Parts: sequence; structure tokens; C-alpha cells
Amino acid sequence: MKINRRDFLKAGGATALVLAGWPLARAVAEKEPATIQTGVKWALAIDVRRCWEKQQAGCRECMKACHYHHNVPDLVGTKNEVKWIWAAPFTAVFPELEGMMEEQLRQSQALTLCNHCDNAPCVRVCPTKATFQTAAGVTVMDYHRCIGCRYCMAACPYGARSFNFVDPRPFISEVNPDFPTREKGVVEKCNLCDERLALGQRPICVEVCPHGCLYFGDLNNPDSEVRRVLAGRFSLQRKAELGTRPKVYYLV
Repeated sequence: MKINRRDFLKAGGATALVLAGWPLARAVAEKEPATIQTGVKWALAIDVRRCWEKQQAGCRECMKACHYHHNVPDLVGTKNEVKWIWAAPFTAVFPELEGMMEEQLRQSQALTLCNHCDNAPCVRVCPTKATFQTAAGVTVMDYHRCIGCRYCMAACPYGARSFNFVDPRPFISEVNPDFPTREKGVVEKCNLCDERLALGQRPICVEVCPHGCLYFGDLNNPDSEVRRVLAGRFSLQRKAELGTRPKVYYLV
């Protein structure tokens, strides 16, 4: 079969186009469906009483795993401390309940992290869009676009963000090569393990919790783990009256 020059060039161009697009097509094909489908809304629920009971026995697995996985510097107890998930007195997490809570809750501590609000004030005030929300409602950061203005820290009503006043890298005892480190002058916070969600995995804090204190899932899926536990337990959201619509729930 004979082929003229024009047909040869057309065929070659089409082949080059297919090959050029193959890596992208492969990347899309290999994506976990939950990361590209619409209508997903991730949420986390924390069993306060059970978690506090295990904390008293010395459990810190979720905090240690989170901070290792995300290369959070070890500056605990200093004015430069950086935190993604930590324990705070329940009276500080829910100060509006001070006069109504039972003694057990009053004496307890609760896990604290970014609330990944539906109506996130940090996203609205960021001048460079370094803070933004994914299609699944997770509030994440582009560290390269952060200019360190700290508007997001001022806007966050939960104190869930940390600022790198010093270079954090010398304070990371063991670097996780699978997650980027940050630099001085950058804000950071919990990202609900968005990098793991993209692979179809649960947040690392949920994955490593040995006592079943954390529940995770899609709020829009009535059969998800988080929807089932919220349907059967009384829960609180931090400062819900502000209209931020937090997606972290506290089971009490």
C-alpha cells in the first residue's frame, strides 16, 4: 500500500499527540475515583471520652504519626511551636459550654486540628490563594504561594494554623521524603491528609489510631462510617454559631 507524504505527516502527528497525552491519560486513569468524582464531602468525628481515656494511658499515636508523615518540626513547648494535631483542654475547645459540662468533660482534653470548614474564613482572606479548598471540601495550602502575611491565622477562629518563625528543617529529626518540608516565613496546618485521600487512603491519624477513637468518611454518603456514627451519637462542632460549618465533629 502506497502512502503519500501528506498522509504520512498526518499519521505521524496523530501518533505524537497520542503519545504526548499518554502520561496524563494514565495519571487520570490511575486516580482513586473518590478524588475525581463530584459530590464528596470529607469529614472527621472524634470520640472525646474514649480518646481522653487512652491519652491518660499515654497514647499519642495519631499526633506522632501525623507530625512524622508531614515533617512537622519538633519545636514543642517553644514560642515557635508548629502543630497540625494536638490535645487541648476541653474547656478551651468549647469555652461556651463551661457552665454546662459535666466534670468528666471539664477535666478532659480533646484533639484539636483544622476544622476544614465549608465556609472557611481563611480561604476568603488569603490574598495569594495559597489557602484554598479542594472539590471535596478539604482546606489545603500551596506553600510556594504563601507570602507569610498571616491573614489566614487572624481569620481562623480555631487557632488551627502555625507560622514558621524559624527555618523548620533543622528541627525535623527524621524527614519523610514523601512529603515536602516547609521554610521560614510560611504558614502551615492540617490538610486532612489530602495526599493520602488522592490515593484512596484514610487520613494517617485515623489509620494509626489503635483504639477506634476517630471516624472518617463522606458526609454525602449515608452509608459512610462518619455518617453512621453521627446518626447514633450526640456531637458538637466548634463555634458553630459563627457559620463556618466545621467538618470536624466531637462525639460526647
